[in-house]
Amino acid sequence: MQPDLEQYEYLVGRQLKPEARMDIVHELRERKCVPTSMIDISDGLASELFHLGKQSGVGVKIFEDKVPIDHMTFETAIEFKLDPITCALHGGEDYELLFTINPADYDKIKNHPDIHFIGHMHPDATQNVMVTKQETVIPLTAQGWNHFKGE
Repeated sequence: MQPDLEQYEYLVGRQLKPEARMDIVHELRERKCVPTSMIDISDGLASELFHLGKQSGVGVKIFEDKVPIDHMTFETAIEFKLDPITCALHGGEDYELLFTINPADYDKIKNHPDIHFIGHMHPDATQNVMVTKQETVIPLTAQGWNHFKGE
């Protein structure tokens, strides 16, 4: 018995045939914006935020209302009784890019339709948080794939 996935073709395709966002890399180069760090989101947004912060020796502060969630992804999460922001933070395999920039480069890319500013890095490497839509500050957790542990 095979499940009927026709209505989820876009989502299944994003999981099974992810595409690297080379277009963004080229557009950053054209705009003379050099990221200070960059990683793909193959292991989940929260997990990758932790990687960037740890490697840079800084903390992360993101804002729930700034995290982009595709409309179809949002609706499917609701249909399956899942929290869309939890899916965005801990799902993976979509190969979107997560990167940081020097604040001086903000004006170069602030109006780009495919670049979303979801937060910032800060000096306290022990503070990795998300500010919810209700303005509650909650600690981020990383539940993505750990290549070294196989989980």
